[in-house]
Amino acid sequence: MRIPLVGKEPIEAEDMGFTLIHEHLRVFSEAVRYQWPHLYNEDEELRNAVNEVKRAMQFGVKTIVDPTVMGLGRDIRFMEKVVKDTGINLVAGTGIYIYVDLPFYFLNRSIDEIADLFIHDIKEGIQATSNKAGFVKIAADEPGITKDVEKVIRAAAITHKEAKVPIITHSNAHNNTGLEEQRILMEEGVDPGKILIGHLGDTDNTDYIKKIADKGSFIGLDRYGLDLFLPVDKRNETTLKLIKDGYSDRIMISHDYCCTIDWGTARPELKPKLAPRWSMALIFEDTIPFLKKNGVSEEVIDIIFKENPKKFFS
Repeated sequence: MRIPLVGKEPIEAEDMGFTLIHEHLRVFSEAVRYQWPHLYNEDEELRNAVNEVKRAMQFGVKTIVDPTVMGLGRDIRFMEKVVKDTGINLVAGTGIYIYVDLPFYFLNRSIDEIADLFIHDIKEGIQATSNKAGFVKIAADEPGITKDVEKVIRAAAITHKEAKVPIITHSNAHNNTGLEEQRILMEEGVDPGKILIGHLGDTDNTDYIKKIADKGSFIGLDRYGLDLFLPVDKRNETTLKLIKDGYSDRIMISHDYCCTIDWGTARPELKPKLAPRWSMALIFEDTIPFLKKNGVSEEVIDIIFKENPKKFFS
């Protein structure tokens, strides 16, 4: 399967180049935006996204994977505008992002019906456009694997088997949700090599991270700059240890950066305290130089940022 891109012709996995595997052009609360649009400024949001993507591209980034799905404010037409203004290769996803309950629409609707929606985005197109999804995004967090979260996970597994796309997850690194996501997906017959368990870099407990990698899945060290979860220096040490222990072929590194986000925890006055260096450029300014200084070769850097995304999407 060729990888579908937003606003462009599909590409082969080998043409992805240097890839940021988990970044958001924009995140917003869908119900709030629909009801009170005066709170939002799309021109400003577009400028933020274009400027940040161009900054990443100056460091050689060729492809960005954006796991913004239902629950995070996916807007494929906004994504198209960013692609038009930057030229970036952008891979969009399908899925549902919840921590506890599905919207009322899904009451008395089955797992198969949820999967049908994901498959529609992959085979027919997203939001009445010709842009197709290239992966499924799911989430679990502090509440754990609730009944509705599990329905979405199992729907993602059905989608993977039907449409042959990989799965990216949001997990909480401190309550085993990543292991549980992996367990359920594999129980449903998903190839572990097509699972990326996200946000494992929020912990420096490498034993936990290795448990997931040892089952064959990719491990997301993908929240660089979110110091409220783990500071950059501890993230760097964790990444270095995993590389030295032989896990470079399982690692994916990114920022989970949101060029604009309306969550209350992300208010501008809080950013200097909670995420002072958060951007799509931090790994180039800090992490990659740190790794090279500590003996990590250019070949290993290429494995993490080029070969691993290529394998994941192949």
